[in-house]
Amino acid sequence: MTAPVPHISVCICTYKRQTLLRRSLDALARQETDGRFTYSVVVVDNDRLRSAEGVTSDFAAECSFATKYCVEPRQNIALARNRAVENAEGDFVAFIDDDEFPTRRWLATLFETCLRYGVDGVLGPVKPHFDQPPPAWVVKGGFCERQTYPTGLVIDWRKGRTGNVLLRKRVLGPDSRPFDPQFVAGEDQEFFRKAIAKGCVFIWCDEAVAFEVIPPYRWSRAFMLKKALLSGTLEPLLPTFGPRVIVKSAVAVAAYAVGLPFALALGQHRFMKCLVKLFDHLGKLLGLVGVRPFTQYVTE
Repeated sequence: MTAPVPHISVCICTYKRQTLLRRSLDALARQETDGRFTYSVVVVDNDRLRSAEGVTSDFAAECSFATKYCVEPRQNIALARNRAVENAEGDFVAFIDDDEFPTRRWLATLFETCLRYGVDGVLGPVKPHFDQPPPAWVVKGGFCERQTYPTGLVIDWRKGRTGNVLLRKRVLGPDSRPFDPQFVAGEDQEFFRKAIAKGCVFIWCDEAVAFEVIPPYRWSRAFMLKKALLSGTLEPLLPTFGPRVIVKSAVAVAAYAVGLPFALALGQHRFMKCLVKLFDHLGKLLGLVGVRPFTQYVTE
């Protein structure tokens, strides 16, 4: 008897990004499997008005594999991810964001790496893609670049995210609610923190590439600062937050504030890097006293 072919559910959570979602779905339709696995797609619309339903239905009618559409009407990224897990089938669950599109061998590379290393999950790099040329200071400062690592590196929870990942479904637990909804961002890091504490092992695969579309509003100064502030305010929710972090952030806020004029003299990219770090540490201090300027994930 031949062993059953493993199945992967590719999950995409989306919110009012129909054009980007279609690009992501079209790239998923071109995945190469080498006959080693099958896959299907789960689209979770986090818009109660069901703005992604038409795009998903059109795609489902054209593609050769199963595509499931469901809605999470409560706008919260953790709840949307949990809804995706509830509807995922098979042995593995992959996550990719609605503003990302993978290379043809993205899924195959994640799958092969997971089996070769015998781990619980594999993460890959997300590289920026610009449909329009960004300002020079954005490129010079590397604001849209994400850190990468050598293939096989065992990651810690701080490196954990769900923009490009393949997980063994058992890692997500029996209750289908692995992501904590009190996190309006960073819920993926919290998931990895808990999973690693239980003994799960996740590694990096630098060849499993996905591209993130960076629209003009994402390189605006206001967007960068709101994202940094949001990230900071969520830090006190983590059990690792303590006196050392508080003192470090208090000192950092003062130091970066003093350094802003000097950074500006060195160029816009230096100034914005300094300002982003200041807002991140300021957010941690605000979160400490219960002040959270954003109750939803910052998208614009």
